[in-house]
Amino acid sequence: MIATPSLILSGTTTDTAQIVTLICIVSAVFVFIEYNAGCASLIEFRDAPPFNRVRFFGLATTVLALTVIAKGYTDPTNLTRLFEVVGSSLAEAMDFPYSPVRLVVLMLPPEAGSDLVERVRTAAGFSYLVSLLSLAFFVLVLRLNNWPNQKGGFNVWTNLPTFNPTAGVDVVERLERDGQLNIVLGFLLPFLIPAFVKLASDLFNPIQLQDAHTLIWMMTAWAFIPASLIMRGVAMLRVAQMIAIQREQAYLSAQDDEALPA
Repeated sequence: MIATPSLILSGTTTDTAQIVTLICIVSAVFVFIEYNAGCASLIEFRDAPPFNRVRFFGLATTVLALTVIAKGYTDPTNLTRLFEVVGSSLAEAMDFPYSPVRLVVLMLPPEAGSDLVERVRTAAGFSYLVSLLSLAFFVLVLRLNNWPNQKGGFNVWTNLPTFNPTAGVDVVERLERDGQLNIVLGFLLPFLIPAFVKLASDLFNPIQLQDAHTLIWMMTAWAFIPASLIMRGVAMLRVAQMIAIQREQAYLSAQDDEALPA
């Protein structure tokens, strides 16, 4: 997935290829260690599929689609034209006042050409739609499959390695607070990121979105990170709900045991 733009796009320099190769190797080693260790250190919900699968396939779909569209600008084919037409239509439908796609377009400098504006709009619309579909699919799986308790158990230590259930206030309250914070932040980020980029471009050199690699990864990160945060927030709220239900059941069972005659 990481090497897709470099493998498909023409004109990739040797330095870029070497950097991408190094990133691929490091990422592969990291994921292999995380999934084979007794307890993960960073990757969350390792043993609660399909949380990470949905995120990965959403990210891979975005990168692949934007790469095919970008290739069509230099080496057009029927496939690239199809992706470009679909992406352009989606972008036009999502480019309304105060929408995240419109804000991404407005962050471009005034001297940006019409071709660059159209490419950014297409990439933003397509990536944002994929992120929304990934989020909707995860919520649907959560409702239909009783996620994450399909196999009868959920280990907080292995699935939430960065969360310490023994620290601070009640674990349910902390999970609900962190989940709500993730949802709010994920909702606001698509609006805040273009504003920060616009501010930074006024103070420093503007980001060169003319480069296909930069455009692909910028738009992918802009759409994927907020959707990932919302999914994480929904998952944490679900875990908090599951723990609260188990506590209530244990409390009722203890009351029933006390009510039984000796």
